[in-house]
Amino acid sequence: MNAEWRVFLERAGAVLATDGVANFGRADLESRAALSGEVCCDLSQRGLIVARGPDSESFLQGQLTCDLRQATPQRSLLGAYCSPKGRALACPQVFRREDAHYLELPRALVAPTLARLRKYVLRAKTALEDASDSLARMGVAGPAAARLLAEHASAEVAAMLEGEVRDSHGVTVLRLPGPTPRFQLHGPAPELTAFWNALAPNVTPIGAGPWRLLDILAGTPAVYPETVEAFVPQMLNLQLLDGIGFQKGCYTGQEIVARTHYLGKLKRRMYLARVDSPTPPHPGDALFSVHADPGQSAGQLADAAWHPDGGYAVLAVAMIELAERGTLQLGAVGGPTLRLEPLPYRFEAAA
Repeated sequence: MNAEWRVFLERAGAVLATDGVANFGRADLESRAALSGEVCCDLSQRGLIVARGPDSESFLQGQLTCDLRQATPQRSLLGAYCSPKGRALACPQVFRREDAHYLELPRALVAPTLARLRKYVLRAKTALEDASDSLARMGVAGPAAARLLAEHASAEVAAMLEGEVRDSHGVTVLRLPGPTPRFQLHGPAPELTAFWNALAPNVTPIGAGPWRLLDILAGTPAVYPETVEAFVPQMLNLQLLDGIGFQKGCYTGQEIVARTHYLGKLKRRMYLARVDSPTPPHPGDALFSVHADPGQSAGQLADAAWHPDGGYAVLAVAMIELAERGTLQLGAVGGPTLRLEPLPYRFEAAA
Protein backbone atom coordinates (compact mmCIF):
# COMPACT_ATOMS: atom_id res chain seq x y z
CA MET A 1 0.00 0.00 0.00
CA ASN A 2 1.21 3.51 -0.75
CA ALA A 3 2.74 4.71 2.53
CA GLU A 4 1.23 8.20 2.47
CA TRP A 5 -2.18 6.79 1.59
CA ARG A 6 -1.89 4.26 4.42
CA VAL A 7 -1.32 7.00 6.98
CA PHE A 8 -4.36 8.88 5.71
CA LEU A 9 -6.59 5.78 5.88
CA GLU A 10 -5.50 4.99 9.44
CA ARG A 11 -6.37 8.53 10.50
CA ALA A 12 -9.75 8.10 8.78
CA GLY A 13 -10.51 5.10 11.03
CA ALA A 14 -9.61 2.23 8.72
CA VAL A 15 -8.98 -1.23 10.17
CA LEU A 16 -6.14 -2.45 7.98
CA ALA A 17 -5.74 -6.00 6.69
CA THR A 18 -2.77 -7.56 4.89
CA ASP A 19 -3.35 -5.91 1.52
CA GLY A 20 -5.88 -3.19 2.22
CA VAL A 21 -8.74 -2.10 4.45
CA ALA A 22 -10.85 -4.74 6.20
CA ASN A 23 -13.49 -2.24 7.36
CA PHE A 24 -14.05 1.08 9.08
CA GLY A 25 -15.35 -0.46 12.30
CA ARG A 26 -18.92 -1.16 11.10
CA ALA A 27 -18.66 -4.18 8.78
CA ASP A 28 -22.37 -5.08 8.75
CA LEU A 29 -23.48 -1.51 8.12
CA GLU A 30 -20.88 -1.04 5.42
CA SER A 31 -22.14 -3.99 3.35
CA ARG A 32 -25.72 -2.76 3.52
CA ALA A 33 -24.64 0.80 2.65
CA ALA A 34 -22.88 -0.53 -0.45
CA LEU A 35 -26.20 -1.87 -1.75
CA SER A 36 -28.35 1.16 -1.05
CA GLY A 37 -26.33 4.36 -0.70
CA GLU A 38 -23.18 6.21 -1.62
CA VAL A 39 -19.88 4.66 -0.50
CA CYS A 40 -16.15 5.12 -0.93
CA CYS A 41 -13.54 2.40 -0.61
CA ASP A 42 -9.79 1.94 -0.56
CA LEU A 43 -8.73 -0.39 -3.39
CA SER A 44 -5.25 -1.27 -2.20
CA GLN A 45 -6.22 -4.96 -2.28
CA ARG A 46 -5.83 -4.53 -6.03
CA GLY A 47 -2.35 -4.22 -7.49
CA LEU A 48 -0.99 -2.48 -10.58
CA ILE A 49 1.44 -3.44 -13.32
CA VAL A 50 2.62 -0.56 -15.50
CA ALA A 51 4.04 -0.86 -19.02
CA ARG A 52 6.03 2.12 -20.33
CA GLY A 53 7.74 2.53 -23.67
CA PRO A 54 6.93 2.92 -27.37
CA ASP A 55 6.23 -0.80 -27.88
CA SER A 56 3.97 -1.23 -24.85
CA GLU A 57 0.71 -1.39 -26.82
CA SER A 58 2.00 -3.88 -29.39
CA PHE A 59 3.59 -6.02 -26.68
CA LEU A 60 0.42 -6.20 -24.59
CA GLN A 61 -1.61 -6.77 -27.76
CA GLY A 62 0.29 -10.05 -28.12
CA GLN A 63 -0.37 -11.07 -24.53
CA LEU A 64 -3.97 -10.15 -23.62
CA THR A 65 -7.32 -11.25 -25.04
CA CYS A 66 -8.74 -7.71 -25.32
CA ASP A 67 -7.94 -5.46 -28.27
CA LEU A 68 -5.40 -2.98 -26.89
CA ARG A 69 -6.08 -0.59 -29.77
CA GLN A 70 -9.37 0.17 -28.03
CA ALA A 71 -7.69 0.93 -24.68
CA THR A 72 -7.40 4.66 -25.27
CA PRO A 73 -6.96 7.50 -22.78
CA GLN A 74 -10.77 7.71 -22.87
CA ARG A 75 -11.62 4.00 -22.55
CA SER A 76 -10.61 1.08 -20.31
CA LEU A 77 -10.93 -2.62 -21.08
CA LEU A 78 -11.28 -5.87 -19.17
CA GLY A 79 -9.28 -8.78 -20.55
CA ALA A 80 -7.51 -12.01 -19.74
CA TYR A 81 -3.86 -12.98 -19.73
CA CYS A 82 -3.72 -16.63 -20.73
CA SER A 83 -1.35 -19.57 -20.75
CA PRO A 84 -0.51 -21.15 -24.13
CA LYS A 85 -3.33 -23.60 -23.39
CA GLY A 86 -5.83 -20.73 -23.34
CA ARG A 87 -6.40 -20.79 -19.57
CA ALA A 88 -6.70 -17.48 -17.74
CA LEU A 89 -3.73 -16.63 -15.53
CA ALA A 90 -5.19 -13.23 -14.63
CA CYS A 91 -8.11 -11.02 -15.59
CA PRO A 92 -6.80 -7.44 -15.52
CA GLN A 93 -8.55 -4.12 -16.06
CA VAL A 94 -6.46 -2.18 -18.58
CA PHE A 95 -6.36 1.61 -18.70
CA ARG A 96 -4.11 4.39 -19.93
CA ARG A 97 -2.63 7.04 -17.68
CA GLU A 98 -0.28 9.68 -19.03
CA ASP A 99 2.07 7.81 -21.38
CA ALA A 100 1.68 4.33 -19.87
CA HIS A 101 -0.60 1.30 -19.85
CA TYR A 102 -1.75 -0.01 -16.46
CA LEU A 103 -3.03 -3.48 -15.64
CA GLU A 104 -5.09 -3.67 -12.45
CA LEU A 105 -5.51 -7.11 -10.86
CA PRO A 106 -5.52 -8.79 -7.42
CA ARG A 107 -2.35 -7.83 -5.59
CA ALA A 108 -1.43 -11.48 -5.00
CA LEU A 109 -1.17 -12.02 -8.77
CA VAL A 110 1.04 -9.01 -9.53
CA ALA A 111 4.40 -10.71 -8.91
CA PRO A 112 3.74 -13.95 -10.84
CA THR A 113 2.04 -12.10 -13.71
CA LEU A 114 4.85 -9.57 -13.93
CA ALA A 115 7.50 -12.31 -13.90
CA ARG A 116 5.76 -14.21 -16.69
CA LEU A 117 5.18 -11.14 -18.86
CA ARG A 118 8.83 -10.13 -18.59
CA LYS A 119 9.90 -13.43 -20.15
CA TYR A 120 8.22 -12.39 -23.40
CA VAL A 121 9.48 -8.80 -23.67
CA LEU A 122 12.59 -9.84 -25.64
CA ARG A 123 13.46 -6.87 -27.90
CA ALA A 124 10.25 -4.93 -27.36
CA LYS A 125 10.85 -1.39 -26.15
CA THR A 126 8.70 -1.63 -23.05
CA ALA A 127 9.51 -1.62 -19.34
CA LEU A 128 7.24 -3.53 -16.97
CA GLU A 129 7.10 -2.59 -13.28
CA ASP A 130 5.05 -3.20 -10.16
CA ALA A 131 3.24 0.12 -9.64
CA SER A 132 1.05 -1.04 -6.76
CA ASP A 133 2.57 1.36 -4.26
CA SER A 134 3.37 4.27 -6.56
CA LEU A 135 -0.30 5.26 -6.93
CA ALA A 136 -3.21 5.21 -4.50
CA ARG A 137 -6.57 3.73 -5.52
CA MET A 138 -10.12 4.24 -4.32
CA GLY A 139 -13.63 3.37 -5.42
CA VAL A 140 -16.82 5.42 -5.28
CA ALA A 141 -20.28 3.91 -5.80
CA GLY A 142 -23.95 4.69 -5.40
CA PRO A 143 -26.90 6.28 -7.20
CA ALA A 144 -25.46 9.78 -6.72
CA ALA A 145 -21.80 8.83 -7.16
CA ALA A 146 -21.42 10.56 -10.53
CA ARG A 147 -22.90 13.81 -9.28
CA LEU A 148 -20.77 13.81 -6.13
CA LEU A 149 -17.58 13.16 -8.10
CA ALA A 150 -18.47 15.82 -10.64
CA GLU A 151 -18.75 18.41 -7.88
CA HIS A 152 -15.10 17.86 -7.00
CA ALA A 153 -13.78 16.81 -10.41
CA SER A 154 -15.35 18.11 -13.61
CA ALA A 155 -18.78 18.10 -15.21
CA GLU A 156 -17.55 15.45 -17.67
CA VAL A 157 -17.51 12.83 -14.92
CA ALA A 158 -21.26 13.08 -14.41
CA ALA A 159 -21.87 12.04 -18.03
CA MET A 160 -19.37 9.17 -18.17
CA LEU A 161 -20.61 5.90 -19.64
CA GLU A 162 -19.50 2.42 -18.60
CA GLY A 163 -15.93 1.77 -19.69
CA GLU A 164 -15.06 5.44 -20.16
CA VAL A 165 -12.01 7.14 -18.61
CA ARG A 166 -11.40 10.77 -17.69
CA ASP A 167 -8.52 12.64 -16.06
CA SER A 168 -9.25 15.24 -13.39
CA HIS A 169 -6.85 17.06 -11.08
CA GLY A 170 -4.12 14.45 -11.69
CA VAL A 171 -6.51 11.56 -11.00
CA THR A 172 -7.56 8.94 -13.56
CA VAL A 173 -11.28 8.17 -13.21
CA LEU A 174 -12.75 4.94 -14.62
CA ARG A 175 -16.49 4.26 -14.90
CA LEU A 176 -17.11 0.57 -14.10
CA PRO A 177 -19.94 -1.57 -15.49
CA GLY A 178 -22.77 -2.84 -13.31
CA PRO A 179 -26.23 -2.03 -12.00
CA THR A 180 -24.80 0.36 -9.37
CA PRO A 181 -22.93 3.42 -10.73
CA ARG A 182 -19.31 2.84 -9.77
CA PHE A 183 -16.00 4.55 -10.35
CA GLN A 184 -12.34 3.77 -9.76
CA LEU A 185 -9.88 6.59 -9.05
CA HIS A 186 -6.11 6.20 -9.50
CA GLY A 187 -3.64 8.92 -8.59
CA PRO A 188 -1.06 10.28 -6.16
CA ALA A 189 -2.02 10.02 -2.49
CA PRO A 190 -2.44 13.81 -1.91
CA GLU A 191 -4.88 14.13 -4.82
CA LEU A 192 -6.91 11.09 -3.73
CA THR A 193 -6.92 12.35 -0.17
CA ALA A 194 -8.52 15.56 -1.43
CA PHE A 195 -11.19 13.56 -3.29
CA TRP A 196 -11.91 11.41 -0.24
CA ASN A 197 -12.22 14.40 2.09
CA ALA A 198 -14.51 16.21 -0.35
CA LEU A 199 -16.80 13.19 -0.58
CA ALA A 200 -16.69 12.27 3.12
CA PRO A 201 -19.79 14.21 4.26
CA ASN A 202 -21.97 12.39 1.72
CA VAL A 203 -20.60 8.82 1.60
CA THR A 204 -20.04 5.84 3.89
CA PRO A 205 -16.48 4.45 3.90
CA ILE A 206 -16.42 0.69 3.37
CA GLY A 207 -13.88 -2.12 3.44
CA ALA A 208 -12.77 -4.48 0.71
CA GLY A 209 -15.56 -7.04 1.28
CA PRO A 210 -18.54 -4.84 0.32
CA TRP A 211 -16.71 -3.59 -2.78
CA ARG A 212 -16.05 -7.19 -3.78
CA LEU A 213 -19.77 -7.83 -3.35
CA LEU A 214 -20.49 -5.03 -5.84
CA ASP A 215 -18.04 -6.59 -8.31
CA ILE A 216 -19.87 -9.90 -8.01
CA LEU A 217 -23.32 -8.36 -8.45
CA ALA A 218 -21.97 -6.62 -11.57
CA GLY A 219 -20.91 -10.00 -12.95
CA THR A 220 -17.30 -8.83 -13.20
CA PRO A 221 -15.04 -11.88 -13.51
CA ALA A 222 -11.90 -12.29 -11.48
CA VAL A 223 -9.01 -14.72 -11.30
CA TYR A 224 -7.37 -15.35 -7.92
CA PRO A 225 -4.40 -17.54 -6.97
CA GLU A 226 -6.85 -20.39 -6.25
CA THR A 227 -8.27 -20.25 -9.79
CA VAL A 228 -5.22 -19.57 -11.94
CA GLU A 229 -5.51 -21.68 -15.13
CA ALA A 230 -8.97 -22.92 -14.09
CA PHE A 231 -10.98 -21.13 -16.78
CA VAL A 232 -10.97 -20.42 -20.51
CA PRO A 233 -11.86 -16.70 -20.93
CA GLN A 234 -15.33 -17.48 -22.34
CA MET A 235 -16.13 -19.41 -19.16
CA LEU A 236 -15.76 -16.04 -17.39
CA ASN A 237 -18.19 -14.37 -19.84
CA LEU A 238 -15.44 -12.13 -21.16
CA GLN A 239 -16.85 -12.34 -24.70
CA LEU A 240 -19.94 -10.56 -23.33
CA LEU A 241 -17.88 -7.78 -21.75
CA ASP A 242 -15.70 -6.73 -24.72
CA GLY A 243 -12.89 -8.67 -23.09
CA ILE A 244 -11.97 -10.75 -26.15
CA GLY A 245 -10.95 -9.28 -29.50
CA PHE A 246 -11.73 -11.97 -32.04
CA GLN A 247 -10.36 -9.88 -34.93
CA LYS A 248 -7.18 -8.62 -33.27
CA GLY A 249 -4.71 -11.29 -34.37
CA CYS A 250 -2.44 -13.56 -32.40
CA TYR A 251 -1.83 -13.51 -28.66
CA THR A 252 -0.84 -16.12 -26.12
CA GLY A 253 -3.57 -18.76 -25.93
CA GLN A 254 -5.42 -17.28 -28.93
CA GLU A 255 -5.78 -20.60 -30.77
CA ILE A 256 -7.75 -22.21 -27.95
CA VAL A 257 -9.88 -19.10 -27.31
CA ALA A 258 -10.72 -18.78 -31.02
CA ARG A 259 -11.50 -22.48 -31.36
CA THR A 260 -13.91 -22.28 -28.43
CA HIS A 261 -15.64 -19.33 -30.09
CA TYR A 262 -15.87 -20.50 -33.69
CA LEU A 263 -16.59 -24.18 -33.04
CA GLY A 264 -19.17 -23.43 -30.34
CA LYS A 265 -17.82 -25.90 -27.81
CA LEU A 266 -18.40 -23.84 -24.67
CA LYS A 267 -19.86 -26.15 -22.05
CA ARG A 268 -19.35 -23.97 -18.98
CA ARG A 269 -20.13 -20.35 -18.27
CA MET A 270 -20.25 -18.02 -15.29
CA TYR A 271 -23.46 -17.52 -13.31
CA LEU A 272 -24.48 -15.18 -10.51
CA ALA A 273 -26.00 -17.02 -7.56
CA ARG A 274 -26.76 -16.88 -3.85
CA VAL A 275 -26.00 -19.68 -1.43
CA ASP A 276 -26.62 -20.24 2.27
CA SER A 277 -23.48 -21.88 3.61
CA PRO A 278 -22.45 -22.51 7.22
CA THR A 279 -18.87 -21.57 6.31
CA PRO A 280 -17.62 -18.82 3.97
CA PRO A 281 -17.20 -20.04 0.38
CA HIS A 282 -14.03 -19.17 -1.52
CA PRO A 283 -12.82 -18.99 -5.12
CA GLY A 284 -11.95 -22.46 -6.33
CA ASP A 285 -14.52 -24.29 -4.17
CA ALA A 286 -15.95 -27.20 -6.13
CA LEU A 287 -19.56 -27.52 -7.24
CA PHE A 288 -21.48 -30.78 -7.65
CA SER A 289 -24.85 -31.93 -8.93
CA VAL A 290 -27.10 -34.93 -8.37
CA HIS A 291 -27.41 -35.13 -12.17
CA ALA A 292 -23.66 -35.51 -12.73
CA ASP A 293 -21.61 -38.67 -12.37
CA PRO A 294 -20.74 -39.40 -8.71
CA GLY A 295 -17.60 -37.54 -7.74
CA GLN A 296 -17.55 -35.48 -10.94
CA SER A 297 -17.25 -31.74 -10.44
CA ALA A 298 -19.99 -29.63 -12.03
CA GLY A 299 -17.88 -26.47 -11.79
CA GLN A 300 -16.23 -24.22 -9.26
CA LEU A 301 -16.59 -20.79 -7.71
CA ALA A 302 -14.87 -17.85 -9.34
CA ASP A 303 -15.69 -15.40 -6.53
CA ALA A 304 -17.71 -15.09 -3.32
CA ALA A 305 -18.68 -12.41 -0.79
CA TRP A 306 -20.99 -12.13 2.19
CA HIS A 307 -24.39 -10.63 1.40
CA PRO A 308 -26.11 -8.47 4.05
CA ASP A 309 -29.50 -10.00 3.22
CA GLY A 310 -28.18 -13.42 4.23
CA GLY A 311 -25.82 -16.03 2.85
CA TYR A 312 -23.26 -15.30 0.18
CA ALA A 313 -23.29 -13.91 -3.34
CA VAL A 314 -21.11 -15.97 -5.67
CA LEU A 315 -19.94 -16.12 -9.26
CA ALA A 316 -19.97 -19.76 -10.27
CA VAL A 317 -18.40 -21.23 -13.40
CA ALA A 318 -20.50 -24.31 -14.03
CA MET A 319 -21.63 -26.77 -16.67
CA ILE A 320 -24.44 -25.05 -18.54
CA GLU A 321 -26.71 -28.09 -18.62
CA LEU A 322 -26.50 -28.65 -14.87
CA ALA A 323 -26.71 -24.97 -13.90
CA GLU A 324 -29.86 -24.40 -15.90
CA ARG A 325 -31.49 -27.40 -14.26
CA GLY A 326 -30.97 -25.64 -10.91
CA THR A 327 -29.06 -28.48 -9.33
CA LEU A 328 -25.69 -26.98 -8.40
CA GLN A 329 -24.53 -27.70 -4.86
CA LEU A 330 -21.53 -26.35 -3.01
CA GLY A 331 -18.80 -28.66 -1.75
CA ALA A 332 -20.54 -32.00 -2.24
CA VAL A 333 -23.68 -33.64 -3.52
CA GLY A 334 -26.24 -32.72 -0.88
CA GLY A 335 -24.37 -29.54 0.03
CA PRO A 336 -25.90 -26.04 0.01
CA THR A 337 -27.82 -25.40 -3.20
CA LEU A 338 -26.99 -22.41 -5.38
CA ARG A 339 -29.94 -20.19 -6.30
CA LEU A 340 -29.24 -18.60 -9.68
CA GLU A 341 -29.94 -14.88 -10.12
CA PRO A 342 -29.95 -12.80 -13.32
CA LEU A 343 -26.72 -11.16 -14.37
CA PRO A 344 -26.84 -7.49 -15.42
CA TYR A 345 -25.92 -8.55 -18.97
CA ARG A 346 -27.33 -11.17 -21.33
CA PHE A 347 -25.78 -14.38 -22.56
CA GLU A 348 -25.28 -14.56 -26.30
CA ALA A 349 -28.24 -16.04 -28.17
CA ALA A 350 -26.15 -18.71 -29.88
CA ALA A 351 -25.02 -20.30 -26.63
